[in-house]
Amino acid sequence: MSFSGIRNIFRALSYKNYKIYFFGQITSQVGSWMQQVALGWLVYRLTNSAFLLGIVGFSAQIPSFILSPIAGIAADRYDRYKILIITQSLFMVQALVLAALVLLDIAGVTTIIILSLIQGIIMAFDAPARHAFVVQIVDRKDDIGNAIALNSTTFHASRLVGPPLAGVIIAVANEGICFLINGLSYIMVIAALFMIKVKPLEHTGTSKSAINDIRDGFIYAFRSVPIKAILLMVAFVSIFGMPYTVLLPVMARDILHGTSQTFGILMGGAGVGALTGALYLASKKNAHGLFKNLAIAPLIFGLGMIGFSMSRSVELSLILLVTGGFGMMTTMASSNTVIQSIVDENMRGRVMSIYTLSFMGLLPFGNLLAGSVAQKIGTPATLFINGSLCIGASLLFMSKTKMIEPLLKGIYDRNGG
Repeated sequence: MSFSGIRNIFRALSYKNYKIYFFGQITSQVGSWMQQVALGWLVYRLTNSAFLLGIVGFSAQIPSFILSPIAGIAADRYDRYKILIITQSLFMVQALVLAALVLLDIAGVTTIIILSLIQGIIMAFDAPARHAFVVQIVDRKDDIGNAIALNSTTFHASRLVGPPLAGVIIAVANEGICFLINGLSYIMVIAALFMIKVKPLEHTGTSKSAINDIRDGFIYAFRSVPIKAILLMVAFVSIFGMPYTVLLPVMARDILHGTSQTFGILMGGAGVGALTGALYLASKKNAHGLFKNLAIAPLIFGLGMIGFSMSRSVELSLILLVTGGFGMMTTMASSNTVIQSIVDENMRGRVMSIYTLSFMGLLPFGNLLAGSVAQKIGTPATLFINGSLCIGASLLFMSKTKMIEPLLKGIYDRNGG
């Protein structure tokens, strides 16, 4: 790739505020991935239960289902910058408390579920504000998609480091060290936020009640044919696709006969695919054409999951998880970029909260369903079924692209994007 091509991929870093935010995220994301791997391994080590893995995943995500609409109102009414400082600080406290309990060997499954629930409450308010905040630190509309994709590169580049590192630490010490590192890593992102100089958006005052604001957000989102189609696809993939991560400890230990390091390596493999997808999306000049990517990506993910469900080799599993990770990343980042490119500013927080609801809010039901089904028919069969369903959804979505793409072009032309 030429130098100009590389510069195009990283063009959002030309904005000082975004550059500070970008590099502040990297260290924190490594810690977050370490915590996710350590939490899954700890729960399965304590319980030997795929169902309880699903329960913990459910408790971490159900607050997004309940609170996302309210969090969207907060992101539209209040300063998103201040919301992020508060949520990131609370994430740090949650991780440090979890670390202390595990290191003192007094953390049981009930405690883990409660702390996961608290983390989910924080995430419900963090996600809409974080998604919408990108617009404030990237000046040109054409670069918003690039910034969203680069956000994903920090998330998934850190995935190449965090999970394998967590696997090694768990093997030589215990899970509590991973939680401690995660808690301390939030210092970097909080420091970065304090370094950012951003002018708060003027939030238009409203005499409407919260209920009316929530209603208006849903009416706006579902009257837009493109936004509605994207939200439904994201919701489907969240229920039947994303829960594969909850079942990875079972695949690593019981199917592939590995250790915590195997689990970390598998997570890293999915991260390689996701990072590749993020860089591919970052290379795009604008959001045009991403709708077709969104149609094809779940198909790629589904094929990867079906292959992974049948694999009994760590090496082959890695290749298949790279494929699946690419498909999943492309699905979620493309959907985020297209929505952010066409939504009205006064509705951005609420629509992104509905996106969060579709993405993260429905994930707990997928986790719970996957854990329950895996307990009865086995993890490989569950992954095979879920992969097949994602392929079916992709094929259905493809049949709608010819009708929706002209609508998107009209919106892009009106917005000058």
